[in-house]
Amino acid sequence: MDVTVDKGLEFIENKTYDEIVVGDSASLQRTLTERDIQLFAVMSGDINPAHVDPEYAKSSLFHEVIAHGLWGGSLISTVLGTLYPGPGTVYIDQSLHFSRPVTLGDTITVSVTVKEKFDRTRHVVLDCKCVNQDGRTVISGAAEVLAPSEKVKRHRALMPEVRLHDTAQRYRHLIERSKGIPAIDMAVVYPCHTESLGGALSAAEAGLIRPVLIGPKARIDAAARELGADISAYPIIDVDNAHNAALKAVEMARAGKVGALMKGSLHTDALMGAVVARDTGLRTDRRISHVFFMDVPTYPKPLLITDAAINIDPDLQAKRDIVQNAIDVAHALGIPQPKVAVLAAVETVDPKMRATTDAASLCKMADRGQITGGLLDGPLALDNAVSLSAAKTKGIVSAVAGQADILVVPDLESGNILAKQLEYLADAAGAGIVIGARVPIVLTSRADTAPVRVASCALALLLARWANTEAA
Repeated sequence: MDVTVDKGLEFIENKTYDEIVVGDSASLQRTLTERDIQLFAVMSGDINPAHVDPEYAKSSLFHEVIAHGLWGGSLISTVLGTLYPGPGTVYIDQSLHFSRPVTLGDTITVSVTVKEKFDRTRHVVLDCKCVNQDGRTVISGAAEVLAPSEKVKRHRALMPEVRLHDTAQRYRHLIERSKGIPAIDMAVVYPCHTESLGGALSAAEAGLIRPVLIGPKARIDAAARELGADISAYPIIDVDNAHNAALKAVEMARAGKVGALMKGSLHTDALMGAVVARDTGLRTDRRISHVFFMDVPTYPKPLLITDAAINIDPDLQAKRDIVQNAIDVAHALGIPQPKVAVLAAVETVDPKMRATTDAASLCKMADRGQITGGLLDGPLALDNAVSLSAAKTKGIVSAVAGQADILVVPDLESGNILAKQLEYLADAAGAGIVIGARVPIVLTSRADTAPVRVASCALALLLARWANTEAA
């Protein structure tokens, strides 16, 4: 008797020892995906680069990523425990021989065949084999099990969906876009704790920046010792306090000695005060604003959120600059015509709600060429900005609704709350940049990890390259 697995079956049913016949067999098929490899690595802790690092795998014996050997072995267990003999089966012994690797896209047929039965112990020996789509055996062996003595028929369990949120992989998207671009000279302002110094050093190791460390040398050296890092290759400008460090960094940017700034362990007000100083700062004819880059696992593409860090309650003119700044960031990221959703609580214009009238005005400004390079729509509530089904339900016909690249929030508070909700409740990977000054500014917080700081440096590098290209 042959049995094949059917995931659509409502019940799972076993074969008792008395029902098992020598020569009976059962089988299932699985196709190896990257997700299978990642799940197995997470579950087992086996992060051998032959399985999880494509670059390394190219130089390995098989020249490509391969499955963990026991991924195939676990499929044999699946047949024994769920299909034949099924529930109530107890593993006694298993031998496996691995003949050849399983690679991405391979379809494996896993089969077990009853070889022997032992009435005294109710043990059953089964031949086990895994064969690929070319008919070649990849795994063979034998299993000995204690067969069920009682009949079991149960509803098939509905398992929860597993989502893999590979934060590092999502950050690597930014790093990959930065490859081949010469590193930028970056003034790291007051890097006096391990997080800020470590982030700058990681960005330097990634080839994104050439850091110039500005602050009290003794404190910077102490942070380096705590990290166990050698910073002898990087220039240190010794200044006695955070205020003077910010002034020195801005002075160097004005003189063209650095192409970007990065906030260290000083307060944001101390750095931005020097940046926005009317006669000695880094002002341009554009309002300075902040853009969050958020990679949200449940959204199919990155989201830019603005402004959630600089402008508290921007008026219409400030919002025009905020929108244009965000469009520039999207262009630097390779999005030629970003879809810009101007957010409010509702989708209709209500004179009592300034966010809706500002949104309508911004869209008309885009129609008249006062905002360029993007496709605007608003007012849009958040659900209609990011969900096509929500937009259709409400009868919204728009090229932006449900597929926004940029979310423009009404004010700093709503933007800050939105960004932090995505980070802490939706496992979003975030980075951020200040734009509108003469140079990009990496404005990090104490809570930011080194990968966040590195990704933000990648944003700064991409923006600097884009600005140079535009100027040329």
